[in-house]
Amino acid sequence: MVNVRFPKSRVWKWTLVIGGFFFLLTVFSYLINIKALRQYAERQMNQSLTDYTVRVGKAFFHPIGMSLTLDNLVLIQNDIPEPPVAKIERLHASIHWRALIKGSLVGDLLIDRPKLYINLQQARKEVTSDTNLARKGWQDALLAVYPLQIDVLKVNNGELTYLDEGPNPPLHASAILLEATNIRNIFTPDQTYPSPVIASAVIFDQGQLHLDGHANFLQKPRLGFKGQADLKDIDLGYFKPIMQRQNLAIRQGALSATGKMELAAKKSEIHLETIELTGLDADYDLRPETEAKQQQQVQQATKAAREMSNAPGAIIRVDLMKITKGTLGYFNQTTDPKIRIYADHIEATVKDFSNQLAEGSSAFQLHGRFLGSGATEITGTFRPESRSPHLDLKIAIENTDMRAMSNIFQAYGKFDIKKGDFSFFSEMTIRNNEVQGYVKPIFQNMEVTDMRTPEEKGIFHKLYVGAVKVFTELLTNRPHQQVATQTDISGPLDDPDTSILQIIVNLIRNAFFQAILPGFEQEVNQQPQS
Repeated sequence: MVNVRFPKSRVWKWTLVIGGFFFLLTVFSYLINIKALRQYAERQMNQSLTDYTVRVGKAFFHPIGMSLTLDNLVLIQNDIPEPPVAKIERLHASIHWRALIKGSLVGDLLIDRPKLYINLQQARKEVTSDTNLARKGWQDALLAVYPLQIDVLKVNNGELTYLDEGPNPPLHASAILLEATNIRNIFTPDQTYPSPVIASAVIFDQGQLHLDGHANFLQKPRLGFKGQADLKDIDLGYFKPIMQRQNLAIRQGALSATGKMELAAKKSEIHLETIELTGLDADYDLRPETEAKQQQQVQQATKAAREMSNAPGAIIRVDLMKITKGTLGYFNQTTDPKIRIYADHIEATVKDFSNQLAEGSSAFQLHGRFLGSGATEITGTFRPESRSPHLDLKIAIENTDMRAMSNIFQAYGKFDIKKGDFSFFSEMTIRNNEVQGYVKPIFQNMEVTDMRTPEEKGIFHKLYVGAVKVFTELLTNRPHQQVATQTDISGPLDDPDTSILQIIVNLIRNAFFQAILPGFEQEVNQQPQS
């Protein structure tokens, strides 16, 4: 072997020549970037986008690494340009060298410190657009300036803000991190979910989101994923403006959940090990202006629930759902006076819930206080049915201070409650669209006051006084001043296509008021017409 040795002077000359060449190439590239690359990048990206426009602050091409850097990108919605919907401090695309060694020419994309912002008006505009979000040309816009399929995607320190109407605080996620590798399925082509994915974020300043699993970005007709998801201390109060449009008033509460999910090609499976709602304070809020809309919402929700029940392509399981320190109510603003019926100090669980009949029955129980005083216990079982509800239910409410029920009696009976204790017991069974059971309200030490003005006193005044008099006479003739009226329930459901929850509410409401005012129509007919 012959060793060739160059004089040291020649080595230094070649080193200087090569170094100078790359220096000049870098300077030339930099000059090109300043004069032309930024405009070129903007023009190419905007030709691919629909309904949106991008602005690029700076653009650099690095010939040594064959990489592209775009700084200070701003994305605006053309119809509502202010504020911009996105700002990205740096977007850096380069060759994924590890994949190149395997013989695949693909890219590595870093999105650094992106800030996404959207308000209600921009969201509504996007919903009404003739072009759906997936066809806006995002991928084509990137390929127009860096023509390599992305194999590695990283998002560093991102933020997401959504501002609804009114003075409510925005929905905000920060410290967003995302890393997805092997997107083009180069390294493990034999695996169903070949791409590792890790994501995390801070939700509403204190909540935590973490996602860890594997994806199949090439799966058709949709992206595939299998992994673990964890939510911790998500403040539900931030969703107040969104929930108001569904007649739900959420004042406070925190959500935590942990579970697994799989989005396969032809079916989805979600298995939540726990869902916990802590300190939930919420009402179903019925207002005059939304009463018609409420009926439509109920119908839509019921239809969606029935479509999900026993659906072979969507399997949902929940091992344990808990409500701790909760308050749930029904606020009816269509009556005069307005009525709020609620239970507080709620400790509730739902175990072994599934939307699949083959999984068996789910059990639930609730302990709390009715209207702030009545010790309440509700237990039962149910199971999903595609055609017929299947339910067993027991309710026990004891020693409720009836002064808290004053608005109920004023709205439905036009008399007020000065004092008294109320208890309520019920058992129901629903099978094959048939209901069997009873409701039994008990009144103790009740005193009432007529609320009608002299101008209103006529046949209806006599009616209510007569109805109240029936109670008074019964009270004076019963030991311990107690009235108990049991109403049996049996027969077919009025509307078996409604949801189980709606069936329960309707049954209790109807039977409850029939038992409170027994012989109501008979008293009307017996009043003298003078």
